[in-house]
Amino acid sequence: MSTSRAGTFRLLLIKPSHYDDDGYVIQWWRSSLPSNSLATIYGIALNCIAQQPLGPKVEIELQAIDETNTRVRPGRITRSIRRAGGQALICLIGVQSNQFPRALDLARQFRADGHPVIIGGFHVSGCLAMLQETPRELIDAQEAGVSLFAGELEGHLGRLVQDAAAGALKPVYDHLNDLPDLTDQPTPYLPPERVQRTMGKRASFDAGRGCPYLCSFCTIINVQGRKSRHRSADDVERLIRANAEHGIDNFFITDDNFARNRNWEPIFDRIIALRESGMPIRLVIQVDTQSHRIPRFIEKAGKAGVTRAFLGMESINPDALKQARKGQNKTADYRALLQAWHAAGVLTYAGYILGFPDDTPDSIRRDLEIIKRELPIDIMEFFILTPLPGSADHKRLVEAGVALDPDMNNYDTQHVTMAHPKMTKEEWEGIYREAWDIYYTPEHVARILRRARAWGYEPKQMMDKLFAFHAPVIHENVHPLEGGLIRRRCRKDRRPGFPLESPLAYYPKQAWEFMTKYSRVLRMHSRYKRIMERVIAEECLAIQDDVAMLPVCAGGEKSLQLIAAPAAERQGSWSPVSLRVQAERKQDG
Repeated sequence: MSTSRAGTFRLLLIKPSHYDDDGYVIQWWRSSLPSNSLATIYGIALNCIAQQPLGPKVEIELQAIDETNTRVRPGRITRSIRRAGGQALICLIGVQSNQFPRALDLARQFRADGHPVIIGGFHVSGCLAMLQETPRELIDAQEAGVSLFAGELEGHLGRLVQDAAAGALKPVYDHLNDLPDLTDQPTPYLPPERVQRTMGKRASFDAGRGCPYLCSFCTIINVQGRKSRHRSADDVERLIRANAEHGIDNFFITDDNFARNRNWEPIFDRIIALRESGMPIRLVIQVDTQSHRIPRFIEKAGKAGVTRAFLGMESINPDALKQARKGQNKTADYRALLQAWHAAGVLTYAGYILGFPDDTPDSIRRDLEIIKRELPIDIMEFFILTPLPGSADHKRLVEAGVALDPDMNNYDTQHVTMAHPKMTKEEWEGIYREAWDIYYTPEHVARILRRARAWGYEPKQMMDKLFAFHAPVIHENVHPLEGGLIRRRCRKDRRPGFPLESPLAYYPKQAWEFMTKYSRVLRMHSRYKRIMERVIAEECLAIQDDVAMLPVCAGGEKSLQLIAAPAAERQGSWSPVSLRVQAERKQDG
C-alpha cells in the first residue's frame, strides 16, 4: 500500500463515453478508435509537468483514462488521490455533445468528494462560441462547482494546475480567440498500455487544425477556425519515432480534412522517407471529395502508407449539398475520386448523411441503389442529420425558436433531435436503420468484394471491414465508429433516472444476452465468409458491365443516374421557419 505524500499532485485526464438507450455506458474490452483528444492533452501534460508549474518539490502524477475501453471508478480514484496527499485536478476532456451528460454525472461524483473538476471539449467550446445564452446543461455544471474550458489547451494547462492547487479554479476559462500555432507544440502521445486497448493498436494525432469550408452542420470551423494551422514534418517524425519505440506504427491522422493541411506534402515526404528507411508505417486519413484534384496528393498518400481514406461525401443530392453549404462536393466527380484512391491501393470510406430537407424514405432508398450501382465505394457509414451545438445549423435553429431535443445524450448522429419537413421521427429513424441493410446486402457485399479483387485489395481484409461496419448497428445498436470488440456493460454504471437492477436479475440476463447475441454475430460472420469464398472461387470477375469500374471519360458521367436524376424530384427548401411551421402543424393535429 502506498503511503501519503503531501508533495504529490494528481492530474487525471478522462475521456468520457456516453450512454446507450438503456442508460448503460458504451464500453468495450477493446475500443475501435483511439481518442486524439486524450493523446493531444496527454502530450501537453507531459510538457507541462516538465516545466514544474507547482515548483520542484511537488511531484505531478499523470494518469489518462479512455472510458470507451476502461471503467471509471470515482470512489477508487478518490481513495487513491487521498493516499497520495489529496491534491488533484480532474479533467474531463474532449467532451462532445452526446458525451456531456455522462461527463457531468462523473463530475458531480468527483465534486461530491471535494475534487476540483474542469470540463472541456467541443460541446463547451461550440456552445460558448455560437450561442448568445448559456445552455442549461452548462449552467448545471457550474452550479455543481464544475469549471468549463473553451478553446485549445496549448499554453494554458500550467495555469489550470496552479489554480486547482490553490483552490481557485475559475468558473470559465475562455480561450476561443487564442488559437495556437501548432509548430513545435507538444505532440500527441499516449502510453503504450493505453494504445493497446484499441483494436489494431492504433495511435492518433492531429497534423493540423481548422478547415476552409463552410459546411453548415460542422462544428470544426467554429471552434478550430477556418485557417489551416499545422504541425511541422519534424513534429510528425518525432511523434512517430516516440511510438515506434513501443512497436506502434499504425496511426489515425485526425485532421478533419488532411487534404487542406497546407503542410501535407512535407509531412508525406517525411513519412515516405521513414518508410523507405524500414519503418512499416500505416495511416488512416480524412479528406474532402476534391482531394483527387490536388497534384501528387493521392500518389504520395499511397507511398506514405495510407491504407484507408474517409471521404465526406454526405449526399448525392446537389440541392442538399448546396443547402448545407458544401458546394465543394461535385457529384460528377465522385467516381473519378474513388477510382483515383483505388489506383493508389487505398480503401475508401464514405460518410453519408440522412435527413436533408428534401429526403424521404423513398428518395433515400433510390439514392442508395444509385450509389451501389454507379460508385465504387467500399465502406459506407450513415449518420442522421443532427444540429450539433457549435454548428451554424444549431445556432440558426436555436435563434428561430425551433424545438430541439433537450437531451444531449441523443446528439450522437444516430437519433433524431429535430423535426423534419417530410418525415416523421419514426420514419426518419426507421430509414436510418434500414439504410445499413440496404447497402450491406449479400449481393452488394459480393459486388464490393469483386471490385476489390479487380483493383487489388485482399478480399479477406475487405470482408472483415464490411462486417465490422455492419455488425455493430445490427447487434449492438451503436454506430460502428462507437463500436469495439466485446461489449462491457457494468451494472452500477447506469445513467441516473434508470433503475439499478438487482444482481440476481442482472447477471443471468446479461449472460443469456451475451450468448444469444454473439451466436447471431457468429452466424452473420459465417454468411459474410461464405460470400467471400464464392467470390474468390469465381474464375471470371464479371465486372465488365459494372459501370462503377469503367474508366472515367470526358462526358461519360452525364449518362449516369447519379447525374441525371431529375431535379424535380428534389424540390423544397429548409429553413428554421419551415421546420418550426412543420413541427407546429404536427402538434396542432
